[in-house]
Amino acid sequence: MKRYLESSDVIDWKTDCVWEKAIELSEGQKKKSEIAKICFEWVRGKIRHSMDYNQGPVTVTASDVLENGTGFCYAKSHLLAAILRANDIPAGLCYQRLRIDGQNQRYCLHGLNAVYLDEFGWYRIDPRVNKGHVNGLFTPPVERLAYNIGPGNVLDIPVIYSYPIIDVIKVLKNHSSIEDMAVNLPDTEAFNLLFHDIVY
Repeated sequence: MKRYLESSDVIDWKTDCVWEKAIELSEGQKKKSEIAKICFEWVRGKIRHSMDYNQGPVTVTASDVLENGTGFCYAKSHLLAAILRANDIPAGLCYQRLRIDGQNQRYCLHGLNAVYLDEFGWYRIDPRVNKGHVNGLFTPPVERLAYNIGPGNVLDIPVIYSYPIIDVIKVLKNHSSIEDMAVNLPDTEAFNLLFHDIVY
C-alpha cells in the first residue's frame, strides 16, 4: 500500500500548492471517505477538462494542473491522486480504452482513479468533468464512472497503477497544444497494460 501514498515527479503532492490545497479541502473532516468525496468533487468540478473548454496548456504534473486549473483526464487523475495521498488516503490510477471513431476503429485511453476506503476497499472514481451522458459520481460501494462499459465501446483495464503509464506521460509531454493532443491521444492494446501493480 505504501507506493499508493508516495509523492513522485508527476503525483507531486509534496509541492506547496498541492499540499496546501489538500489541507484546505480536508479541513474539519475526520472521516477519510468524506475527505475523498470532497477532494473528488473539487477536482471534477473546479479543474476544467482541456478538450471540453479548449483550454491550455497541456498539463502533466499534479502541481501544473492545480496552478493552471485545467488538464486532460489523465492529468486530472494525477491531481486527484496527489490530493488524496497528501491526506494519507491511498490512491491509484486506472485506465479504460474508449472507441472514439467507430468507422476507423480509432481508440484512446481514458484516465481515472481508484481510492482505498477502509469500509469498501478499492473503489474507482472518475474526476472527468460531467457533461451530458458523462456522469461520474462518488457513491460507494457502487461505481458511477463517466463512461459505461460496453462491447466494442469501452474496455476496462483491470489494474490500479501507483504511477502513470509511460505512454500517457510521453504524449502529454510531447504535445504542447490542445489541437495537437486531440489527434494524438494515447492508446495501447489492453493486454500490454496488465502486468503492473494491483489487478482488481
